[in-house]
Amino acid sequence: MTTPVRTRFAPSPTGFLHVGNIRTGLFAWLVAQHSGGTFILRLEDTDKKREVEGSIAHLKECLEILGIDYAEGLDVGGPYGPYKQSDRLEIYRTWAQKLIENGRAYADPYAPEQIQEFRDLARVEKRAFLYRNHRPENPPAWDGTMPLRFKSDPKAYSWHDEVMGDLSTGPEVIDDIILIKSDGYPTYNFAHIVDDAEMHITHILRGQEFISSQPNYFNLYEAFGLTPPIFATMPHILAESGTKKLGKRDGAKDVLDYIREGILPEALTNFIASLGWNDGTEQEIFSREELIAKFTLDRVQRSGARFDKQRLLWMNGQWIRRLNIDELYDRTINFWPVSAAKATEAYKKQLLALVQDRLKTLADLKTLTSYFFEEPTPNWQMARENKQLSKLSSEETRSLLQHAIASLSDSDFTPEALQEALNQLLITTGQKPGILFSLIRLSVSWSPFSPALNDTLAVIGKEATLKRLNRAIETMNVTIS
Repeated sequence: MTTPVRTRFAPSPTGFLHVGNIRTGLFAWLVAQHSGGTFILRLEDTDKKREVEGSIAHLKECLEILGIDYAEGLDVGGPYGPYKQSDRLEIYRTWAQKLIENGRAYADPYAPEQIQEFRDLARVEKRAFLYRNHRPENPPAWDGTMPLRFKSDPKAYSWHDEVMGDLSTGPEVIDDIILIKSDGYPTYNFAHIVDDAEMHITHILRGQEFISSQPNYFNLYEAFGLTPPIFATMPHILAESGTKKLGKRDGAKDVLDYIREGILPEALTNFIASLGWNDGTEQEIFSREELIAKFTLDRVQRSGARFDKQRLLWMNGQWIRRLNIDELYDRTINFWPVSAAKATEAYKKQLLALVQDRLKTLADLKTLTSYFFEEPTPNWQMARENKQLSKLSSEETRSLLQHAIASLSDSDFTPEALQEALNQLLITTGQKPGILFSLIRLSVSWSPFSPALNDTLAVIGKEATLKRLNRAIETMNVTIS
């Protein structure tokens, strides 16, 4: 029988999740879901000095919003708990004792200052620092007050990575790594191997930065007599320039910030899944079910994946347009302008139907709808910055607006009647749609974006439209040309 697939996501509570972190968790979840296996959430909280308050709650909220559910692990339980490393200290001591008894672990008697002297000497002699070159001949018995180190067996390794292919290293990279620190907590290098073994993890997905440590991990697997799991190394997510790893200075943000800024969870999940993976087709929009059905590690690329914000916005717009009006309305509760507070649900849904095709994010809703709830303040600077309107003189602008007022005063305010009136106005003025319609739109909305002009005017209404056009004329106190 084939061993059931078991993957894990094991973040540390040392900060809020960003795109790189969550992509590893998403890919591990997809591997498990695709094969009908089990996805586990484990918390690696052994670095207490770097722990950030609130990061555990943040982690769980991120997973929940993106639909990355786990059947086993933190707060859920399971047969191989506890699933928080700080609750597993006795387990690590038991495994460490096995190494001590087999002569593969020893107490580190050196003070930090002495180890720094060893490092400084290696730097002066222009050679790599290896602790094993200073391994004490007769170390004291380990009593838990000193670091416990692994007694390595340097050798060459070759292995296959599901993403990076065949890899190999020489014995020079193997060293006597710390297993348990002097504070009693295990290091990641030791704890994750114990946890993965006890939890029967079959596939380990992690970032490129861990490749250099892999030979030391193999040395530990051998010392314990363990068969290593399957490894899959995720390529870096690159900044938009494509030349360096994405960092905070390049726009890497808290995952929840994207949601707060109006990115739909479905779109963010879709986008993150596409960072370094595709199914070999031209398809770009994937539902949760499609991702599960199509995701395989052999389609993860080796090279870095560029974070393209414009592509995220495009993808989000596609997902917004997939929602029906009732679904979209439910998502927009926190994104309406303050002036919409007293508006009816029916009116808001009418507006959503108008602007849905223009929304890139839910946050665009304020800009696209505020003038439907309140009279905007005229801003003729917008006309001067418009390529078409800046060509008009003040007299030409005033004349066009007066013609618009006269024509619209005699029109019914249905979308159909308004479109007919606007078309007739083009003939009357001899003006281009790009100029005439832009001027009317700007004068009633003072917004850089709006839906189709006839639909916009129909919703604003006849009285308000004519009032705004007249006010636009009244406030022309500077020339436009």
